Amino acid sequence: MTTIGWVRHGVTDWNVERRAQGQTDIPLNDTGREQARRLAERLKDEPPWDALYASDLSRARETAETIGAALGLPVSVDARLREISFGSMEGTTLEERLRDHGPGWESLPFGREKPEEAAGRGASFVADVLARHAGMRVLIVSHGALIGNTLRRLAPREEMEAHLGNTSLTVMRLDDDAWTCLLYNCTKHLPDAK
Repeated sequence: MTTIGWVRHGVTDWNVERRAQGQTDIPLNDTGREQARRLAERLKDEPPWDALYASDLSRARETAETIGAALGLPVSVDARLREISFGSMEGTTLEERLRDHGPGWESLPFGREKPEEAAGRGASFVADVLARHAGMRVLIVSHGALIGNTLRRLAPREEMEAHLGNTSLTVMRLDDDAWTCLLYNCTKHLPDAK
């Protein structure tokens, strides 16, 4: 039985501005750093984790480094955990896309990576984690769309559609070749958590 904890990175200025980040390397802001510290403190009081991985983008890597420092775990970085590429849409807000392209903007390609391609990257990484860490507890710090699409690929029967909050924790367990969601989108470590 292998358990994977998926963590979305802390908040950035582009999150606050509601800009499409994609693979643009936007750092955490001060609030995002505080969110990462709060999650790290929470994780110290929960069952221990055996390994810690992160996307190579700085917002995920810094979130993971904060967690790793608190838990005494080194961070291994893998580019497959990067966010979906949004192509030329990166850096724009919804209002800008509507203004520049009209209400049908979502049907335009913008050079975006397809969700199934991102899910394939995530699933490939998970396969490697299972080969290296079978029966262990592994934390992965990544990005909202990459996590969401990967989870839907791994566990299509689970109900996991809600938008993932910054520093949310989602815990999945693999039993007999089937994934079960034990916890979804949990942000109880944040002061405004519901």
